Amino acid sequence: MKVLAINSSPRMDKGNTALILNPFLEGMEKAGAEVELFYTRKLNINPCTGEFNCWLKTPGKCYHDDDMKIILPKFVEADVIVIASPVYVFGITGPMKNLFDRIIPRVHPFIELRDGHSHHPSREKSKICKYVLVSNCGFWEKDNFDPLISYMETYCKNTGSEFAGALLRPHGEAMHGMLKMGILIGDIFEAAKEAGRQLVENQKMSQETLNVVSRELLPREMYIQYANQSFQQALEALKK
Repeated sequence: MKVLAINSSPRMDKGNTALILNPFLEGMEKAGAEVELFYTRKLNINPCTGEFNCWLKTPGKCYHDDDMKIILPKFVEADVIVIASPVYVFGITGPMKNLFDRIIPRVHPFIELRDGHSHHPSREKSKICKYVLVSNCGFWEKDNFDPLISYMETYCKNTGSEFAGALLRPHGEAMHGMLKMGILIGDIFEAAKEAGRQLVENQKMSQETLNVVSRELLPREMYIQYANQSFQQALEALKK
């Protein structure tokens, strides 16, 4: 199994998203998957300019000469694509959306009906790929991930892919602090690793395991108080 993982957190491997993503990928590797991880911060990907060169003048090839020429072939080869992004203004990060916008060279400009819905047909006759979302949010409630899940479900439906599920970490900003204080939250990371193993060996992840990844870390009122105090202390420190 070939796995392509893309992390669009600007903090890369130091961020809260990586705390969930990295054990998930480790679990996949230990189960025998071949994993390749990219950070959008290290990639040079220009925004789509909507001039349709990739559909008309140079079919299947964008006029931008950047790192999408590395990423696009890997989309075709991958059995599983892991999209890792923190929640930014109720959606994926800008660099991740920029990457998705640049996928259109993979499809033809023509429109066809499939299952009663309009689609662009793919240029490649590729296998059905599984997509997994890994995301972290600074807000406490799990429903803050709903727009990201809806986006991934729609993308998979329109590309003929399978949305295999999501590893979601609400109020993820608490994790680093809890780790520093020695509070036991290792079960979350073990569950992320187990989800990776399950996906490789069973082709799916159990909801029970995913629920552990998303479990409550601390009560909402306590988390809000903790977050506000942290920012207040940071502001006061800048005044000194």
